[in-house]
Amino acid sequence: MKFKSSVGALLLMSVALSVYAQPPERAANRLPSAVNDADYYENGTPGEDKVLLGELLFWDKILSGNGNISCASCHHSLTDTGDGLSLPVGEGGNGLGMARDTGVGGDAIHERVPRNAPPVWNLGARSMSVMFHDGRVSVDASQPSGFDSPVGDDLPLGLDNPLAVQAMFPVTSAAEMAGQSGENTIANAVANDQLAGPGGVWDQLAQRLQSIPEYVSLFSSTFDDVGTAEDITYVHAANAIAAYQATAFRADNSPFDQFLRGDGRAMSPAAKRGMRLFYGPAQCSSCHSGKFQTDMSFHAIAMPQIGSGKGNGLNGRDDFGRYNVTADMADKYRFRTPPLRNVALTGPWGHDGAYNTLGGVVEHHLDALAALDNYATSQAVLPPRDDLDAVDFEIYNDASSRADLAAASEIEPVRLNKRKLDDLMAFLHALTDTASLDIRHTTPISVPSGLPLAD
Repeated sequence: MKFKSSVGALLLMSVALSVYAQPPERAANRLPSAVNDADYYENGTPGEDKVLLGELLFWDKILSGNGNISCASCHHSLTDTGDGLSLPVGEGGNGLGMARDTGVGGDAIHERVPRNAPPVWNLGARSMSVMFHDGRVSVDASQPSGFDSPVGDDLPLGLDNPLAVQAMFPVTSAAEMAGQSGENTIANAVANDQLAGPGGVWDQLAQRLQSIPEYVSLFSSTFDDVGTAEDITYVHAANAIAAYQATAFRADNSPFDQFLRGDGRAMSPAAKRGMRLFYGPAQCSSCHSGKFQTDMSFHAIAMPQIGSGKGNGLNGRDDFGRYNVTADMADKYRFRTPPLRNVALTGPWGHDGAYNTLGGVVEHHLDALAALDNYATSQAVLPPRDDLDAVDFEIYNDASSRADLAAASEIEPVRLNKRKLDDLMAFLHALTDTASLDIRHTTPISVPSGLPLAD
Protein backbone atom coordinates (compact mmCIF):
# COMPACT_ATOMS: atom_id res chain seq x y z
CA MET A 1 0.00 0.00 0.00
CA LYS A 2 1.49 3.34 -1.05
CA PHE A 3 0.57 6.39 1.00
CA LYS A 4 0.24 9.92 -0.29
CA SER A 5 3.55 11.74 -0.45
CA SER A 6 5.22 12.56 2.84
CA VAL A 7 8.72 12.28 4.27
CA GLY A 8 7.54 9.31 6.34
CA ALA A 9 6.17 7.58 3.27
CA LEU A 10 9.43 8.14 1.37
CA LEU A 11 11.41 6.69 4.24
CA LEU A 12 9.11 3.67 4.34
CA MET A 13 9.59 3.23 0.60
CA SER A 14 13.36 3.39 0.98
CA VAL A 15 13.36 0.75 3.72
CA ALA A 16 10.90 -1.43 1.81
CA LEU A 17 12.94 -1.30 -1.39
CA SER A 18 16.08 -2.25 0.51
CA VAL A 19 14.27 -5.28 1.91
CA TYR A 20 13.00 -6.28 -1.52
CA ALA A 21 16.45 -5.98 -3.08
CA GLN A 22 17.99 -8.42 -0.62
CA PRO A 23 17.94 -12.19 -1.03
CA PRO A 24 15.28 -14.03 1.00
CA GLU A 25 17.60 -14.94 3.86
CA ARG A 26 18.60 -11.27 4.31
CA ALA A 27 15.09 -9.94 3.77
CA ALA A 28 13.81 -12.33 6.41
CA ASN A 29 15.93 -10.48 8.97
CA ARG A 30 13.54 -7.55 8.58
CA LEU A 31 10.41 -9.66 8.91
CA PRO A 32 8.53 -9.90 12.20
CA SER A 33 9.85 -12.44 14.67
CA ALA A 34 7.98 -15.70 15.13
CA VAL A 35 4.91 -15.83 17.37
CA ASN A 36 5.18 -17.76 20.65
CA ASP A 37 3.14 -18.34 23.80
CA ALA A 38 4.47 -15.19 25.45
CA ASP A 39 2.72 -13.12 22.77
CA TYR A 40 -0.66 -14.08 24.25
CA TYR A 41 -2.48 -13.14 27.40
CA GLU A 42 -2.11 -15.78 30.09
CA ASN A 43 0.82 -17.03 28.00
CA GLY A 44 -1.55 -18.59 25.52
CA THR A 45 -2.84 -21.17 27.99
CA PRO A 46 -5.92 -20.09 29.99
CA GLY A 47 -7.16 -22.71 32.43
CA GLU A 48 -9.23 -25.53 30.93
CA ASP A 49 -12.21 -24.77 33.19
CA LYS A 50 -12.24 -21.16 32.03
CA VAL A 51 -12.03 -22.12 28.38
CA LEU A 52 -14.83 -24.68 28.70
CA LEU A 53 -17.09 -22.17 30.44
CA GLY A 54 -16.32 -19.60 27.77
CA GLU A 55 -17.14 -22.08 25.03
CA LEU A 56 -20.57 -22.75 26.49
CA LEU A 57 -21.31 -19.05 26.94
CA PHE A 58 -20.12 -18.22 23.42
CA TRP A 59 -22.63 -20.67 21.98
CA ASP A 60 -25.50 -20.11 24.41
CA LYS A 61 -28.43 -17.95 23.29
CA ILE A 62 -29.21 -17.21 26.93
CA LEU A 63 -27.03 -14.11 26.53
CA SER A 64 -29.45 -12.56 24.01
CA GLY A 65 -32.48 -10.57 25.00
CA ASN A 66 -34.98 -12.83 23.26
CA GLY A 67 -32.98 -16.05 23.63
CA ASN A 68 -32.62 -16.44 19.87
CA ILE A 69 -29.00 -15.61 19.01
CA SER A 70 -25.55 -16.31 20.43
CA CYS A 71 -22.06 -14.93 19.87
CA ALA A 72 -21.45 -17.92 17.61
CA SER A 73 -24.37 -17.04 15.34
CA CYS A 74 -22.18 -14.38 13.74
CA HIS A 75 -18.79 -15.98 14.55
CA HIS A 76 -19.43 -19.59 13.65
CA SER A 77 -17.03 -22.51 13.39
CA LEU A 78 -18.51 -23.45 10.01
CA THR A 79 -17.90 -19.98 8.57
CA ASP A 80 -14.33 -19.42 9.75
CA THR A 81 -15.31 -17.34 12.83
CA GLY A 82 -17.39 -14.95 10.74
CA ASP A 83 -20.79 -15.46 9.12
CA GLY A 84 -20.02 -15.40 5.40
CA LEU A 85 -22.19 -12.30 4.90
CA SER A 86 -21.17 -8.77 4.04
CA LEU A 87 -23.28 -7.45 6.92
CA PRO A 88 -24.61 -9.68 9.70
CA VAL A 89 -28.21 -10.63 10.18
CA GLY A 90 -28.48 -10.19 13.92
CA GLU A 91 -31.30 -10.59 16.43
CA GLY A 92 -34.45 -11.87 14.71
CA GLY A 93 -32.84 -13.73 11.82
CA ASN A 94 -33.07 -17.45 11.17
CA GLY A 95 -30.44 -19.93 10.03
CA LEU A 96 -26.65 -19.78 9.97
CA GLY A 97 -24.03 -18.31 7.68
CA MET A 98 -24.98 -17.49 4.12
CA ALA A 99 -28.25 -19.36 4.60
CA ARG A 100 -29.34 -16.97 7.35
CA ASP A 101 -32.44 -14.95 6.46
CA THR A 102 -33.88 -11.75 7.84
CA GLY A 103 -36.63 -13.40 9.88
CA VAL A 104 -40.38 -13.56 9.64
CA GLY A 105 -43.17 -11.15 10.56
CA GLY A 106 -42.91 -9.19 13.78
CA ASP A 107 -39.86 -11.19 14.87
CA ALA A 108 -37.86 -10.17 11.78
CA ILE A 109 -34.75 -8.00 12.02
CA HIS A 110 -35.25 -4.24 12.01
CA GLU A 111 -31.97 -3.46 10.24
CA ARG A 112 -28.80 -5.14 9.10
CA VAL A 113 -25.91 -4.92 11.55
CA PRO A 114 -24.04 -1.99 9.98
CA ARG A 115 -20.53 -3.46 9.95
CA ASN A 116 -19.06 -6.79 8.89
CA ALA A 117 -18.73 -9.44 11.60
CA PRO A 118 -14.95 -9.42 12.13
CA PRO A 119 -13.14 -12.76 12.37
CA VAL A 120 -11.76 -13.53 15.81
CA TRP A 121 -8.47 -15.22 14.94
CA ASN A 122 -5.64 -14.37 17.35
CA LEU A 123 -7.58 -11.72 19.25
CA GLY A 124 -6.10 -13.12 22.45
CA ALA A 125 -2.66 -11.80 21.50
CA ARG A 126 -1.19 -9.05 23.67
CA SER A 127 -0.61 -6.84 20.64
CA MET A 128 -4.35 -6.84 19.85
CA SER A 129 -4.86 -3.75 21.98
CA VAL A 130 -7.70 -2.25 19.93
CA MET A 131 -11.08 -3.88 19.28
CA PHE A 132 -13.87 -3.21 16.76
CA HIS A 133 -13.55 -1.67 13.31
CA ASP A 134 -13.59 1.84 14.79
CA GLY A 135 -11.39 1.05 17.80
CA ARG A 136 -13.99 2.02 20.39
CA VAL A 137 -12.42 -0.42 22.85
CA SER A 138 -8.71 -0.05 23.60
CA VAL A 139 -6.14 -0.35 26.34
CA ASP A 140 -5.95 2.89 28.36
CA ALA A 141 -4.04 2.87 31.62
CA SER A 142 -5.54 6.24 32.57
CA GLN A 143 -9.01 4.72 32.92
CA PRO A 144 -10.11 3.11 36.21
CA SER A 145 -10.81 -0.16 34.39
CA GLY A 146 -7.60 0.00 32.36
CA PHE A 147 -9.57 0.35 29.12
CA ASP A 148 -11.25 3.00 27.03
CA SER A 149 -14.76 2.01 25.96
CA PRO A 150 -18.11 3.50 24.95
CA VAL A 151 -19.29 3.54 28.59
CA GLY A 152 -16.27 5.31 30.06
CA ASP A 153 -16.10 5.07 33.86
CA ASP A 154 -19.16 2.79 33.89
CA LEU A 155 -17.10 -0.09 32.56
CA PRO A 156 -16.83 -2.60 35.44
CA LEU A 157 -13.46 -3.43 36.95
CA GLY A 158 -11.81 -6.82 36.68
CA LEU A 159 -11.84 -7.42 32.93
CA ASP A 160 -8.82 -9.49 31.88
CA ASN A 161 -7.92 -7.91 28.55
CA PRO A 162 -9.33 -5.98 25.56
CA LEU A 163 -10.94 -9.14 24.18
CA ALA A 164 -12.93 -9.51 27.40
CA VAL A 165 -13.97 -5.85 27.17
CA GLN A 166 -15.13 -6.47 23.61
CA ALA A 167 -17.33 -9.32 24.86
CA MET A 168 -19.26 -6.86 27.02
CA PHE A 169 -20.82 -5.00 24.11
CA PRO A 170 -22.59 -7.19 21.49
CA VAL A 171 -25.12 -8.08 24.20
CA THR A 172 -25.92 -4.35 24.51
CA SER A 173 -26.79 -3.85 20.84
CA ALA A 174 -30.44 -3.95 19.81
CA ALA A 175 -29.56 -5.14 16.32
CA GLU A 176 -26.99 -7.72 17.41
CA MET A 177 -28.23 -9.53 20.52
CA ALA A 178 -30.49 -7.46 22.80
CA GLY A 179 -33.61 -7.04 20.67
CA GLN A 180 -35.91 -4.07 20.32
CA SER A 181 -37.43 -1.96 23.07
CA GLY A 182 -40.64 -3.57 24.34
CA GLU A 183 -39.58 -7.12 23.43
CA ASN A 184 -37.77 -7.94 26.69
CA THR A 185 -36.36 -6.25 29.76
CA ILE A 186 -32.78 -6.36 28.48
CA ALA A 187 -33.80 -4.54 25.30
CA ASN A 188 -35.63 -2.01 27.46
CA ALA A 189 -32.46 -1.41 29.46
CA VAL A 190 -30.51 -0.90 26.24
CA ALA A 191 -33.10 1.61 25.02
CA ASN A 192 -32.72 3.48 28.33
CA ASP A 193 -28.91 3.41 28.03
CA GLN A 194 -28.78 1.37 31.24
CA LEU A 195 -25.90 -1.01 30.73
CA ALA A 196 -24.14 -1.02 34.10
CA GLY A 197 -25.50 -1.10 37.64
CA PRO A 198 -28.49 -2.85 39.20
CA GLY A 199 -31.12 -3.70 36.60
CA GLY A 200 -28.75 -2.89 33.76
CA VAL A 201 -28.04 -5.20 30.83
CA TRP A 202 -25.01 -6.84 32.42
CA ASP A 203 -26.77 -7.31 35.76
CA GLN A 204 -29.78 -8.92 34.09
CA LEU A 205 -27.60 -11.31 32.13
CA ALA A 206 -25.73 -12.26 35.29
CA GLN A 207 -29.03 -13.01 36.98
CA ARG A 208 -29.96 -15.34 34.13
CA LEU A 209 -26.71 -17.24 34.58
CA GLN A 210 -27.20 -17.32 38.36
CA SER A 211 -30.51 -19.15 37.85
CA ILE A 212 -28.97 -22.09 35.95
CA PRO A 213 -27.41 -24.66 38.35
CA GLU A 214 -24.90 -26.00 35.83
CA TYR A 215 -23.56 -22.50 35.18
CA VAL A 216 -23.33 -21.80 38.91
CA SER A 217 -21.22 -24.91 39.35
CA LEU A 218 -18.98 -24.00 36.39
CA PHE A 219 -18.46 -20.41 37.52
CA SER A 220 -17.69 -21.58 41.07
CA SER A 221 -15.07 -24.06 39.89
CA THR A 222 -13.50 -21.53 37.52
CA PHE A 223 -13.30 -18.31 39.55
CA ASP A 224 -11.94 -18.07 43.07
CA ASP A 225 -14.20 -15.11 43.90
CA VAL A 226 -17.41 -16.98 43.01
CA GLY A 227 -18.67 -18.86 46.06
CA THR A 228 -22.42 -18.61 45.53
CA ALA A 229 -24.70 -17.90 42.60
CA GLU A 230 -25.03 -14.25 43.61
CA ASP A 231 -21.28 -13.74 43.13
CA ILE A 232 -21.52 -14.35 39.37
CA THR A 233 -21.17 -11.17 37.30
CA TYR A 234 -21.14 -10.57 33.59
CA VAL A 235 -17.47 -9.62 33.95
CA HIS A 236 -16.80 -13.27 34.85
CA ALA A 237 -18.70 -14.32 31.73
CA ALA A 238 -16.79 -11.90 29.50
CA ASN A 239 -13.45 -13.10 30.86
CA ALA A 240 -14.42 -16.71 30.18
CA ILE A 241 -15.62 -15.92 26.65
CA ALA A 242 -12.32 -14.16 25.96
CA ALA A 243 -10.35 -17.16 27.26
CA TYR A 244 -12.27 -19.47 24.91
CA GLN A 245 -11.78 -17.23 21.90
CA ALA A 246 -8.08 -16.77 22.63
CA THR A 247 -7.57 -20.53 22.81
CA ALA A 248 -9.97 -21.93 20.20
CA PHE A 249 -9.16 -19.36 17.54
CA ARG A 250 -5.41 -19.07 17.87
CA ALA A 251 -3.86 -19.38 14.41
CA ASP A 252 -0.09 -18.98 14.21
CA ASN A 253 1.23 -22.06 12.43
CA SER A 254 0.75 -21.03 8.81
CA PRO A 255 3.46 -21.67 6.22
CA PHE A 256 4.59 -18.08 6.86
CA ASP A 257 4.87 -18.80 10.59
CA GLN A 258 6.83 -21.96 9.85
CA PHE A 259 9.10 -19.93 7.57
CA LEU A 260 9.69 -17.42 10.38
CA ARG A 261 10.61 -20.32 12.67
CA GLY A 262 13.35 -21.38 10.28
CA ASP A 263 11.74 -23.75 7.78
CA GLY A 264 12.88 -22.26 4.49
CA ARG A 265 10.81 -24.78 2.53
CA ALA A 266 7.51 -24.04 4.25
CA MET A 267 6.45 -21.51 1.61
CA SER A 268 6.37 -21.93 -2.14
CA PRO A 269 8.70 -19.86 -4.34
CA ALA A 270 5.70 -17.77 -5.42
CA ALA A 271 4.72 -17.11 -1.81
CA LYS A 272 8.30 -16.05 -1.00
CA ARG A 273 8.27 -13.64 -3.93
CA GLY A 274 4.92 -12.36 -2.69
CA MET A 275 6.36 -11.93 0.79
CA ARG A 276 9.10 -9.73 -0.60
CA LEU A 277 6.49 -7.68 -2.42
CA PHE A 278 4.37 -7.42 0.73
CA TYR A 279 7.32 -6.18 2.78
CA GLY A 280 8.75 -4.28 -0.16
CA PRO A 281 7.45 -2.31 -3.17
CA ALA A 282 3.77 -3.11 -2.65
CA GLN A 283 4.13 -1.49 0.80
CA CYS A 284 1.42 -3.60 2.38
CA SER A 285 3.47 -3.73 5.57
CA SER A 286 3.28 0.05 6.02
CA CYS A 287 -0.06 -0.73 7.71
CA HIS A 288 -0.07 -4.53 7.96
CA SER A 289 2.98 -4.61 10.21
CA GLY A 290 3.99 -6.47 13.35
CA LYS A 291 3.65 -10.13 14.25
CA PHE A 292 0.02 -10.31 13.18
CA GLN A 293 0.29 -7.85 10.32
CA THR A 294 -1.65 -4.98 11.79
CA ASP A 295 -0.44 -1.66 13.15
CA MET A 296 -3.59 -1.45 15.32
CA SER A 297 -4.12 1.98 13.80
CA PHE A 298 -6.71 3.53 11.48
CA HIS A 299 -6.62 4.35 7.80
CA ALA A 300 -8.97 5.68 5.13
CA ILE A 301 -8.78 3.57 1.98
CA ALA A 302 -11.99 4.54 0.13
CA MET A 303 -13.70 1.25 0.92
CA PRO A 304 -17.16 1.38 -0.76
CA GLN A 305 -19.87 2.09 1.82
CA ILE A 306 -22.79 -0.31 1.76
CA GLY A 307 -25.61 -1.07 4.16
CA SER A 308 -27.55 1.06 6.61
CA GLY A 309 -24.55 3.01 7.92
CA LYS A 310 -23.82 4.35 11.38
CA GLY A 311 -25.98 7.47 11.38
CA ASN A 312 -23.61 9.67 9.42
CA GLY A 313 -23.97 11.64 6.20
CA LEU A 314 -26.88 11.41 3.78
CA ASN A 315 -30.00 10.16 5.60
CA GLY A 316 -27.71 8.69 8.26
CA ARG A 317 -26.65 5.93 5.86
CA ASP A 318 -22.92 6.69 5.82
CA ASP A 319 -20.26 5.40 8.21
CA PHE A 320 -17.52 7.82 9.25
CA GLY A 321 -15.59 5.11 11.08
CA ARG A 322 -13.05 6.28 13.65
CA TYR A 323 -14.57 9.78 13.60
CA ASN A 324 -17.55 8.39 15.53
CA VAL A 325 -15.18 7.64 18.42
CA THR A 326 -12.86 10.68 18.36
CA ALA A 327 -15.03 13.41 16.73
CA ASP A 328 -11.82 14.40 14.91
CA MET A 329 -12.45 15.23 11.25
CA ALA A 330 -9.02 13.80 10.42
CA ASP A 331 -10.42 10.39 11.38
CA LYS A 332 -13.34 10.50 8.98
CA TYR A 333 -13.63 7.23 7.02
CA ARG A 334 -10.70 5.66 8.90
CA PHE A 335 -11.03 2.07 10.08
CA ARG A 336 -8.72 -0.24 11.99
CA THR A 337 -6.16 -2.23 10.03
CA PRO A 338 -7.31 -5.87 10.20
CA PRO A 339 -4.80 -8.60 11.10
CA LEU A 340 -4.09 -10.98 8.24
CA ARG A 341 -3.58 -14.49 9.59
CA ASN A 342 -6.19 -16.68 7.86
CA VAL A 343 -7.18 -13.73 5.68
CA ALA A 344 -8.06 -16.07 2.81
CA LEU A 345 -10.78 -17.62 5.00
CA THR A 346 -12.42 -14.48 6.30
CA GLY A 347 -14.53 -13.09 3.46
CA PRO A 348 -16.37 -10.98 2.69
CA TRP A 349 -13.69 -8.36 3.21
CA GLY A 350 -13.76 -4.71 4.29
CA HIS A 351 -15.32 -3.01 7.33
CA ASP A 352 -18.70 -3.54 5.66
CA GLY A 353 -17.89 -6.68 3.69
CA ALA A 354 -18.01 -4.81 0.40
CA TYR A 355 -15.78 -7.31 -1.41
CA ASN A 356 -16.67 -10.98 -1.81
CA THR A 357 -13.26 -12.09 -3.12
CA LEU A 358 -9.81 -11.71 -1.62
CA GLY A 359 -8.49 -10.73 -5.04
CA GLY A 360 -11.07 -7.97 -5.24
CA VAL A 361 -10.09 -6.36 -1.96
CA VAL A 362 -6.38 -6.66 -2.79
CA GLU A 363 -6.92 -4.92 -6.10
CA HIS A 364 -8.86 -2.23 -4.25
CA HIS A 365 -5.78 -1.56 -2.12
CA LEU A 366 -3.61 -1.30 -5.22
CA ASP A 367 -5.81 1.40 -6.81
CA ALA A 368 -8.45 2.47 -4.32
CA LEU A 369 -10.05 5.33 -6.22
CA ALA A 370 -10.39 3.40 -9.47
CA ALA A 371 -11.82 0.45 -7.55
CA LEU A 372 -14.29 2.73 -5.77
CA ASP A 373 -15.54 4.14 -9.07
CA ASN A 374 -15.84 0.68 -10.62
CA TYR A 375 -17.26 -1.16 -7.64
CA ALA A 376 -19.86 -3.79 -8.60
CA THR A 377 -22.60 -3.81 -5.96
CA SER A 378 -23.57 -7.32 -7.09
CA GLN A 379 -20.68 -8.78 -5.08
CA ALA A 380 -22.21 -7.74 -1.73
CA VAL A 381 -23.54 -10.80 0.13
CA LEU A 382 -26.78 -9.54 1.67
CA PRO A 383 -29.87 -11.68 2.35
CA PRO A 384 -32.60 -9.88 0.40
CA ARG A 385 -35.55 -7.98 1.76
CA ASP A 386 -37.18 -5.15 -0.15
CA ASP A 387 -37.00 -2.45 2.52
CA LEU A 388 -33.39 -3.27 3.38
CA ASP A 389 -32.37 -3.59 -0.26
CA ALA A 390 -33.70 -0.08 -0.87
CA VAL A 391 -31.06 1.53 1.36
CA ASP A 392 -28.07 -0.81 0.98
CA PHE A 393 -26.40 1.21 -1.79
CA GLU A 394 -27.85 4.64 -1.10
CA ILE A 395 -24.48 6.08 -0.08
CA TYR A 396 -22.48 4.36 -2.78
CA ASN A 397 -24.87 5.62 -5.46
CA ASP A 398 -24.72 9.20 -4.15
CA ALA A 399 -22.01 11.06 -6.08
CA SER A 400 -21.36 13.60 -3.32
CA SER A 401 -20.95 10.97 -0.61
CA ARG A 402 -18.69 8.92 -2.83
CA ALA A 403 -16.57 11.98 -3.60
CA ASP A 404 -16.13 12.68 0.13
CA LEU A 405 -15.02 9.09 0.66
CA ALA A 406 -12.53 9.35 -2.21
CA ALA A 407 -11.14 12.66 -0.96
CA ALA A 408 -10.33 11.12 2.43
CA SER A 409 -8.36 8.22 0.96
CA GLU A 410 -4.75 7.99 2.16
CA ILE A 411 -3.38 5.60 -0.44
CA GLU A 412 -2.15 6.02 -3.99
CA PRO A 413 -1.91 3.41 -6.74
CA VAL A 414 0.72 0.68 -6.73
CA ARG A 415 1.22 -1.02 -10.07
CA LEU A 416 1.84 -4.77 -10.15
CA ASN A 417 1.86 -6.92 -13.24
CA LYS A 418 -0.14 -10.16 -13.25
CA ARG A 419 2.74 -12.34 -12.10
CA LYS A 420 3.51 -10.07 -9.17
CA LEU A 421 -0.15 -9.91 -8.23
CA ASP A 422 -0.31 -13.70 -8.36
CA ASP A 423 2.77 -13.86 -6.13
CA LEU A 424 1.23 -11.48 -3.64
CA MET A 425 -1.91 -13.60 -3.54
CA ALA A 426 0.21 -16.71 -3.00
CA PHE A 427 1.75 -15.06 0.06
CA LEU A 428 -1.65 -14.10 1.45
CA HIS A 429 -2.77 -17.72 1.10
CA ALA A 430 0.43 -18.76 2.89
CA LEU A 431 -0.92 -16.93 5.96
CA THR A 432 -3.53 -19.67 6.47
CA ASP A 433 -2.98 -21.98 9.42
CA THR A 434 -4.10 -25.37 8.11
CA ALA A 435 -5.38 -26.30 11.57
CA SER A 436 -7.99 -23.57 11.10
CA LEU A 437 -9.52 -25.30 8.10
CA ASP A 438 -11.54 -27.58 10.36
CA ILE A 439 -12.56 -26.12 13.73
CA ARG A 440 -15.64 -28.22 14.35
CA HIS A 441 -14.08 -29.31 17.63
CA THR A 442 -14.63 -25.80 19.01
CA THR A 443 -18.41 -26.41 19.03
CA PRO A 444 -20.21 -27.86 22.07
CA ILE A 445 -22.92 -30.50 21.73
CA SER A 446 -25.29 -28.63 24.05
CA VAL A 447 -25.37 -25.64 26.42
CA PRO A 448 -26.57 -25.37 30.04
CA SER A 449 -29.58 -23.20 29.22
CA GLY A 450 -31.04 -26.01 27.10
CA LEU A 451 -31.57 -23.61 24.19
CA PRO A 452 -30.84 -25.02 20.73
CA LEU A 453 -27.46 -24.33 19.14
CA ALA A 454 -29.00 -24.01 15.68
CA ASP A 455 -32.24 -22.32 14.68
